[in-house]
Amino acid sequence: MTTPFTEAHLAALAAMDKLGRPADLVGMAADHAKWIDGDITVDANALLDYLTTAGVNDPLWSQLRTQTVVWDAAVGPGWADSTPANTQQRRAVITRRLNLDEPTTQLLNTKIPVAGIELPTVIAREWTPWYTDEIRRHRSYYWNHYIDHLQRNGWAPDARASLDIATDRVVERLTDPTQPEAYKAKGLVVGYVQSGKTANFTGVLAKAIDAGYRLIIVLTGTTDLLRAQTQRRLDMELVGRENILAGIDENDPLATDGLDYQLDKDWIGRRFLEHGTLPRRAGRPNIHRLTTQRGDYKSLQQGIIALDFPRRDEDRPIYDPANLFTTDARLAVVKKNASVLTKLVADLRKSAARTEDLPVLIVDDESDQASVNTSNPKKWQEDQKHRTSINRLIAQLLGMLPRAQYIGYTATPFANVFIDPNDAEDIFPNDFLISLARTPGYMGSADFHDLDSNDDARNFANSNEKAHIRILPPAPSEDDHDLREAMDAYVLAGAIKLYRRENGQGEFRHHTMLVHENMKTAVHREQAERIRRLWDMSGYYTSTAHERLRILFERDHLKVMQARSDGAPVPDDFAALAPYLAKTIAQIGESGNPVLVVNSDKIEGEDLDFDQNPVWRILVGGNKLARGFTVEGLTVSYYRRVTKQGDTLMQMGRWFGYRKGYRDLVRLYVTKELYDAFEAVCRDEEYFRSELRRYSEWVDGRPQVTPAQVPPLVAQHLPWLKPTATNKMYNARLTERRSPGRGIEPTAYPILPNDIADNVETMLPLIETATQRARFKLSKARDYPAYIGLLPHAALISALDALRWADNDNFAPDLRWLKTLTPQQIEDWAIIVPQLTDQSPTSKILGNGPFSLHKRQRRRSPYFGAISDPKHRLAADRIAGVDSSIVDPDADAWRGPGRGSVMLYPVFEGNEPLIHGDEATPGSLVICFRITAPPSTQPRNGRLITFVTQDSRRPTKAIVDAS
Repeated sequence: MTTPFTEAHLAALAAMDKLGRPADLVGMAADHAKWIDGDITVDANALLDYLTTAGVNDPLWSQLRTQTVVWDAAVGPGWADSTPANTQQRRAVITRRLNLDEPTTQLLNTKIPVAGIELPTVIAREWTPWYTDEIRRHRSYYWNHYIDHLQRNGWAPDARASLDIATDRVVERLTDPTQPEAYKAKGLVVGYVQSGKTANFTGVLAKAIDAGYRLIIVLTGTTDLLRAQTQRRLDMELVGRENILAGIDENDPLATDGLDYQLDKDWIGRRFLEHGTLPRRAGRPNIHRLTTQRGDYKSLQQGIIALDFPRRDEDRPIYDPANLFTTDARLAVVKKNASVLTKLVADLRKSAARTEDLPVLIVDDESDQASVNTSNPKKWQEDQKHRTSINRLIAQLLGMLPRAQYIGYTATPFANVFIDPNDAEDIFPNDFLISLARTPGYMGSADFHDLDSNDDARNFANSNEKAHIRILPPAPSEDDHDLREAMDAYVLAGAIKLYRRENGQGEFRHHTMLVHENMKTAVHREQAERIRRLWDMSGYYTSTAHERLRILFERDHLKVMQARSDGAPVPDDFAALAPYLAKTIAQIGESGNPVLVVNSDKIEGEDLDFDQNPVWRILVGGNKLARGFTVEGLTVSYYRRVTKQGDTLMQMGRWFGYRKGYRDLVRLYVTKELYDAFEAVCRDEEYFRSELRRYSEWVDGRPQVTPAQVPPLVAQHLPWLKPTATNKMYNARLTERRSPGRGIEPTAYPILPNDIADNVETMLPLIETATQRARFKLSKARDYPAYIGLLPHAALISALDALRWADNDNFAPDLRWLKTLTPQQIEDWAIIVPQLTDQSPTSKILGNGPFSLHKRQRRRSPYFGAISDPKHRLAADRIAGVDSSIVDPDADAWRGPGRGSVMLYPVFEGNEPLIHGDEATPGSLVICFRITAPPSTQPRNGRLITFVTQDSRRPTKAIVDAS
């Protein structure tokens, strides 16, 4: 409950929100206090006293945190005096404009440190900005209600601020719904698997309706389960209670008969968003639903009037503000099914006269599924393009709605960016591609791998793999030992959740395990029977089972919890956990059946409804659980299904998501082949996102790349695992990648001994150069020995050009760039051979040395994991003129204008290197390297990429970015 003092300051912050900038907090609060309670004292001392004693959940602290984070991250606001976002300089402007005294400023900066919210990455064409601060402030009815709903449901201020920023980046790239010229903007928003994309597009819909979009079409996945889940989410968080009732008296049983949610526990508990009145009565548009949770889109027939948008002024088009802001919005949540979409297209065609001037927004969830045209161009007749059914219907929607905007949402964007950008009717994101930031608390693919670790002493604390991954044999054992262990891990995790709940951790409503071995629905029933038999045979109520669980607990769960519980309660021993086991086993087998089959056809057993019921079950499934659908409470996954498409594989990672309070309990039982495949596609994904970040900065007021130039940024780290299906891939090839001041570390070294030996010979000029001794800093207190020498640029290029590779494309774009560097940009290279100080093996290399040999392994053949030690990079980067936080006199002595650095690592695989006498066998020693070019190699035009791609209008011509 708020006090008058709190209300006055909250009112001041609300006024600042409408102003769009920070202002005198105490002064504005004092003005509001006169209207609230003239007897309260509002001054700087009172504010400091209040904030010093208020708790973390205090409403004033909460709102102040939200506003501060938004101001911190705002991009280029006029009030910010040109300070960069998320910096102390920006924060100083904020506290100065808030007119806070020094003690209050210090308290605010301590309690609300600069969050450093990662901003979305935007690749876009030039566009005319229209989504102004004034529109954001004055047309924010649905957005304000949505964000307030999220706050009431526990969303942290940082998360709300991040969502506000991300949704702004999307909406501002759409076309102004009131502009006279019709323009179809098409874009793609890339999130992470199960990372909150629905929350983002719900916010985008709220802001779009506020801005003037009046027909909203949401294309969901291909299953009824996912469509119903999406409809309910939008109804609950956007549409709201009043729009659903549409004037019906909810206390009249006859009037509400057949209402979607009359038996819904969240509806009965009034957890659906409430606007307080019908929005139309507040001067805002109502939202009319063309679909319900129970029913997909149906032909309107005589109800076609539902698509009628009345105009206040018949002489003006609908998009004119005089009409647009006095008409209501329509919402259709539609499954991507040809029959359903055909009905929608037919009704819109009948209503063409009503909708041709209508601002329309189409959101395509899981846009790389079904929406992409996968017909083979080689089979097309001349000048006649064939489309798959869903793609054809989406193209028809876009064609008949001149003011339609299209936004695809996906976590796996490769199929979308490989679409022909010159197909005007297709869904290629011509106008913008936005990569959403990873949000706090999210557990994604990188959290299950040690991507850049070469630490041999890995443990539960420093290794994601040791903490979460349990490798399965290639084929299931006859006695299902591994599956039973996974079930035991699931039972233990459930008991730990109950223990944590009783010890103040919070509620764990759902607790699920996923078994995914096959996509065929006929197999799922057999798998479920196998699990039921195994459950019955496991004797969970017996002392034998308890002993088995105790061993697993002490060997696995206890050690991981001790390393990674992050403050969550941890049982001291198995005896402390034992009382919770019986309750866990009873809850899992509550109906006499611990297993539910969830496949593309149906759900066998009880209803799987995470919204209505607590679900503590083992789920067996395939495609239905492989994309879009959120498996709540997922803690243990047993996964064996193989696929050769990276995006398909990533979408099947249902273990990604938010695991608040039980992150340390998550286990993935998976084969080594599949684990390596997930690591490869994780690297593909991270590479794509990092490349987008590199090229998102504009140069000379223009974008470095546009969405049509994005395909070359897609990588493939595993030869047999393509980014997406062959029938979705667009022909594009990266030719040159420029990396001034950034380390280049190729990993695709040859496997054949003859090729490896030839590379040793090729790198001999570099090895012979490094003869002088040096000691470089590992940290302020520690250093390491190295050999070093200088090599002219031409000699380095000659050696690198002669190297052999297992994958030529791994290094070729970098080498092409290095070859273009001029004497004015680069003079020579410092060749550094780091030496180890422990008892690691050493040997001579073709008579030179001896040198330390470094053990590395290929995480996926032929690719090594990380080669260079991050601590060694400090000196190498400092020599190349790249800033380092560690002062290093020896490194400074080797610095020079136009000088880069090359770190050499003689690498052996296996347990021991092959050494005869004091000389390593050349065919057993891989000479790996990391190159850092100096800042002087920065291209004058600022561009970092050139490429070759194909234009479908001229299929035999190569289009080269000559600049």
